[in-house]
Amino acid sequence: MDGGLSVQAVRTAAGFGELLRLRRERIGLTQQCLADHATLSVRAIRDMESGRVRRPRNETVRLLADALRLEGRSRTDFEEAARRQQAADEPGDEPAAPPVARGAIVGREAEAEVLADAFAVHGDRLVSLVGLGGVGKTRLALEVARRLHLAVRWSVRWVDCGGGPHPWRGRLDDLVRDIGERPALLVLDGADGGVDAGQLDGLFRHCPGLRVLITAREARPLPGGQVIPLAPLPVPDPELDAEPEALAQVGAVRLLLSHLCRLRPGYTLERSEAPAVAELCRRLDGLPGALERAAGWALVRSTAQLVAGLAAVPFTLAAPPVVFGARGDLRDDLEPAILRLTDRQRALLEVLVDEPGDWSGEDAVVRSGWTLQTCLATVHELLSRGLIRSVPSRDGVRFTVLNLCRRLVREEPGPRLAPAGDVPLLAAAG
Repeated sequence: MDGGLSVQAVRTAAGFGELLRLRRERIGLTQQCLADHATLSVRAIRDMESGRVRRPRNETVRLLADALRLEGRSRTDFEEAARRQQAADEPGDEPAAPPVARGAIVGREAEAEVLADAFAVHGDRLVSLVGLGGVGKTRLALEVARRLHLAVRWSVRWVDCGGGPHPWRGRLDDLVRDIGERPALLVLDGADGGVDAGQLDGLFRHCPGLRVLITAREARPLPGGQVIPLAPLPVPDPELDAEPEALAQVGAVRLLLSHLCRLRPGYTLERSEAPAVAELCRRLDGLPGALERAAGWALVRSTAQLVAGLAAVPFTLAAPPVVFGARGDLRDDLEPAILRLTDRQRALLEVLVDEPGDWSGEDAVVRSGWTLQTCLATVHELLSRGLIRSVPSRDGVRFTVLNLCRRLVREEPGPRLAPAGDVPLLAAAG
């Protein structure tokens, strides 16, 4: 075979777009170089590789095969891949759609685009989206699935795991049969009990066009997978409290206002109310589920009253009785993450909750007395669990502990800080 690609690589390529990318990269061509050789636009190459163009013309396939210098079996496999994709897209074989989301997605535009591109453009096959309960993992997964279904016509299979360790028990053969070789996204939502890596490998072997998105509260790294922590929405700096227009552009405020406007038609953010709205978002750490609860109670309480109540007893903010949203209260979202901490993670968190403002990894070293390697690994773990967040800074990477996390840790003291042995730098959370 010219170009050195094995028959196995050809057979496991996820559709024509991925086969085109594999062929191009194997002989060291950029998208621009291939476009020049094939007398096509670089946009056309990019769209075919990402799956945005699903039915390339026969003449386009011929030009690409010439530019890639394909002959014999290699050329036949390349042309057959294009024909298989065209046949899969014929009317009557419509790709399965994802579940319909029951609410708007606000403030997650950048995350949705990055995740959709990770699958469709960059070819990632396995991504785990992790974070606190109520941070919006399921809603973001729905948006990514919707975009891939509409933009590149991928089939979507949605499995509600319910925290169990075997989300597809008894369904593996059905999934393989349903998905086949077509491009598809499998979403394992709420896989807090873990995913069977062996079954996952079997799916990937039998379904070359498959991509998998896992949502879970805790990172459980899998071979070849990417773990992405989902942070709460950005909260406003205090200097924006007197500027309603600028305040309304901050992610957490945008989401809160979207709820308030639906529940209180005609609502506008007045200068007099802006400080209370900003403080409410800060006290709730920009957690989408918490903001939804607060907006529901805004039917019977002002934002200033809500802020005063949270200052006294923050964990009494339960879901309103008749507004759609998550059940339970704020403690249900955060306490499980704190209870699952290791002694080392809890010990460092005990120190950091008393650190005023934001802090750096070097600050954590000074406060803990641990080595830089151990501190950075533990900070990384706390970040993946969603209990601390990165903050914008011109002085490098800095962090802060969530306000709600501070309150919980102070209520329930954990182990005292003791010297910690070195752990691998940027170790996986566990």
